[in-house]
Amino acid sequence: MKKEDPLLEVSKLTLDYHLGARQMRALDRISFQLEKGEIMGVAGESGCGKSTLGLAIIKLLPKIANIRRGEILFKGRDLLKISENEMNQKIRGQKISMIFQNPQNALNPVFTIEKQMTDILRVQEKYKNREPRSSRYFREQAIERLKSTGIADPQARLSNYPFEFSGGMKQRVMIGMALSSGTSLLLADEATTALDVTIEAQINRLIADLAAEYGTSVLYISHNLGVLAELADRIMIMYAGRIFEMGATADLFDSPYHPYSAALLESLPSQQTRGKRLLSIPGFVPPLDQLPKGCSFHPRCPFAEDICKKEVPPLEQVTSGHFSACFLDRKRGRQKWQWI
Repeated sequence: MKKEDPLLEVSKLTLDYHLGARQMRALDRISFQLEKGEIMGVAGESGCGKSTLGLAIIKLLPKIANIRRGEILFKGRDLLKISENEMNQKIRGQKISMIFQNPQNALNPVFTIEKQMTDILRVQEKYKNREPRSSRYFREQAIERLKSTGIADPQARLSNYPFEFSGGMKQRVMIGMALSSGTSLLLADEATTALDVTIEAQINRLIADLAAEYGTSVLYISHNLGVLAELADRIMIMYAGRIFEMGATADLFDSPYHPYSAALLESLPSQQTRGKRLLSIPGFVPPLDQLPKGCSFHPRCPFAEDICKKEVPPLEQVTSGHFSACFLDRKRGRQKWQWI
């Protein structure tokens, strides 16, 4: 049986930010595939390019961004060659949706939840070339979406304003707006960072359940590897605009190839590290216009050798379905990187 083509295929995506005379390489030759129905986690410290990657896929980049080269193939079509008009009418909010970190900033405080949800539904329906729908239809659709996200008494809550909802409920409204039977790809950018851990777990489970129900693929951007361990089928580790490691979640957690991935995992609280000192990675992510020569992580890496300071390691397959960008794993093979 022929394998299905991936839903999303990003190839050699390279992007710069221009701030006056400063040029910053925010994404450097990013390449990966996302299968239909798959949840892929994207992890790394702040400033590593995770959010920029999400915004590039949905084409909501700021004006200072310039895509230098690469492709973003969605269902076989290069999104970079699609007009803004077509993105608005057929792709963005229809086939690809995005959930942002702070729902408070995404919901308008002066309109009811019903007004905001039905407006979105009307826009989505407008471009489907169907007969005009009644206001009652859009209200019923809004109720169903709220109900699917676990909001109690959705009929009554439609008349509420955003300030009458908790942070978790606001995020549920955003998920209800983003996920529908037509959504093929959901981009979740730190979707639960502003929530407490109990609500965070509920929202993440909701995203996973709804994605499974609708067959939606998810690119879940998070600094929290613990969250990704529960949700993601695969994980991509990014650093300074590049992919450092990518593989199946269980495989990466069991024994990472890249020392940066190992450092992130040793920084993660767990039953095994209870009562023990957690790792704090020395140094910081370098400014994107001041990246060091060679591997951008080498100034912080205690395992670095001369080659790491001179050459940029390519992202290569090290085992089936597992990729790493480190000269040392080529030389030594898979090992336990002991930072502490």
